[in-house]
Amino acid sequence: MTSTLQPAATTEAVTRPGRWLALSVLVLAVLLVAVDATVLGLATPYISEDLGPSGTQLLWIGDVYSFVIAGLLVSMGSLGDRIGRKRILLGGATAFGAISVLNAYASTPELMILARALLGVAGATLMPATLALIRNLFHDPRERSLAVGIWGATASAGTAVGPITGGFLLEHFWWGSVFLINLPVMAVLVLVGIRTLPESRNPNPGPWDLISVVLSLVGMIGVVYAVKEAATHGFTWPVLGTALLGATALYGFVHRQLTMPAPLLDMRLFRRRGFSGAVLADLLTVLGMSGLVFFLSQYLQLVQGRRPFEAGLAELPAAVGAVAAGLIAGRAARRFSVRAVVSGGLAAVGLALAALTALGRSTGYPVLGVALLVVGIGAGFSFTVTADVILSSVPKEEAGAASAVSETAYELGAALGIALLGSIVTGAYRDFTGPAGTPDQAHESLGAAVEAASKMPPHTAEALLNASRDSFLQGLHLASGAGAVVLLGTAVVAWFLLKGQHLESAG
Repeated sequence: MTSTLQPAATTEAVTRPGRWLALSVLVLAVLLVAVDATVLGLATPYISEDLGPSGTQLLWIGDVYSFVIAGLLVSMGSLGDRIGRKRILLGGATAFGAISVLNAYASTPELMILARALLGVAGATLMPATLALIRNLFHDPRERSLAVGIWGATASAGTAVGPITGGFLLEHFWWGSVFLINLPVMAVLVLVGIRTLPESRNPNPGPWDLISVVLSLVGMIGVVYAVKEAATHGFTWPVLGTALLGATALYGFVHRQLTMPAPLLDMRLFRRRGFSGAVLADLLTVLGMSGLVFFLSQYLQLVQGRRPFEAGLAELPAAVGAVAAGLIAGRAARRFSVRAVVSGGLAAVGLALAALTALGRSTGYPVLGVALLVVGIGAGFSFTVTADVILSSVPKEEAGAASAVSETAYELGAALGIALLGSIVTGAYRDFTGPAGTPDQAHESLGAAVEAASKMPPHTAEALLNASRDSFLQGLHLASGAGAVVLLGTAVVAWFLLKGQHLESAG
């Protein structure tokens, strides 16, 4: 009785095809970001060899994207609520593709760091907009849970597609090619998204407050930068000054949001235990895992001697586990409980990280593969359910800002994790004693040591490789152990903070 010529109708039969087609466009944006994040880790040894960055510059290449995106996510999510989520998503995707070209052709470490920072500005527009559009497209709670699961599963699939595709490209082309794979994905996203995505925005948004934007950016970058520098160089006066500046800016941001009639971010959301618990769980989970993610590709290639494509395939179990868990996470949370699924997932990841403290140079792949599968399953359950809790706790008009909080926690956790756990690996690595004639740059990174060894006599080269690889492994063990402690602690915290939380059921 309902004709497709009547678009105002909202029956399930008419609207479902449009919603799922629109979702397919949104997951392309997620794929874009996930692929970019994973190919960087795979390309790191090649970037290190070609551009010759110092150890500190190498960490900046890895985490400046997260610094910038963490500082801008809330502002960009709020901007999308105001000017339209479709508009900011498509504009950001176009910029993301263009800046990927700059990443591909960076010729110095400084230019590479700048390109990664600019990519962070573009990336800040993508993730909040995708989750916010899901919140507005899917009103049925069970369908929304499935949509969020597909969204998360695509991000996980991207972590598999990135290394495999990137590994193939690195074996046949120069390292910059791994960034150019963003271009065809971006083109499809924009061309199809123009036709299929509905526009949505907050009907009564209020002004976009530039003072709040600046306070958020300065505060987040200041605090994260201070943490990174303190982990690397200790608590110097410049570090303490930067930390104070960042903390003051964040205090100003929070105070301003509480006094504005139409804030960029409604801080009262954090009074909801479920919302705060989900955000905290995301932040600490990513913090604990990020050191493993950043250094695993180096372990597979530079310690075990795998080719890039083989290293990409080796990381596949984590993505497979996350995809499978993400698709059933909503159903599991309704059958058992939110806190059981989230805490159980986090505990599983923590135990898997603890097992990785036993990795050696000749560790067989089955041990690593099983550990990565468990990491993927645990993370897939946890991230999918916490994203659903966050989306369900806000009115759809504020979905962009709330989604941005979730993504900010993710990116902030990644930046802090790479800074803290990365500094543990780097600090432990630098202390190795190489053979006579070992150049200073070999102590900056394992990639630099491998490059230096290639120019030495065989006996000396073997001694350098053995010493540097053992030292790198020691750092990786410390980082994995620290990550395990963080994850197991987060599982306990989530058990208490998410008590009584339930996913919505269809009404």
